[in-house]
Amino acid sequence: GYDRGHLAPAGDMKYNSTAMSESFYMSNMSPQSSSFNRGIWKRLESRVRKWVSQADSLYIVTGPKLNMKLNTIGPNEVSVPDYYYKVILKFNQSHSDAIAFLMPNKASKSDLTDYVIAIDALEQNLGIDFFHKLDDSLQTIIEKKSDHTKWLWR
Repeated sequence: GYDRGHLAPAGDMKYNSTAMSESFYMSNMSPQSSSFNRGIWKRLESRVRKWVSQADSLYIVTGPKLNMKLNTIGPNEVSVPDYYYKVILKFNQSHSDAIAFLMPNKASKSDLTDYVIAIDALEQNLGIDFFHKLDDSLQTIIEKKSDHTKWLWR
């Protein structure tokens, strides 16, 4: 019932055969519910591809939310995350914006905007400081509130 979900999507690695092959390394895979991987997660990956074409530069961080009580599968007891996150920092000549998502590893027909979370809240939840090398004033602006209205959704 689980897919080998990509953290960095294989669809983004079509530019050469080495990158495509390496996208299937286990370090880039994580067990995802098939209905999640082929559903809302795929919709988010497609949306990010559109944003890439509209920005000067995007910095993307993706991963599973790990905790001490994860379910496991198989004889090697591979951990199955309950949630996945994606954080996107957009650079344009005139301004920078960021948005973050935290999604349960299950089927959903909800709108992507239902999973938008403030980066500060996600950092607290995960214990990760995503943009610690950014200037503090910029960090404060982009991390306090994820304003999904600054992103194109069509």
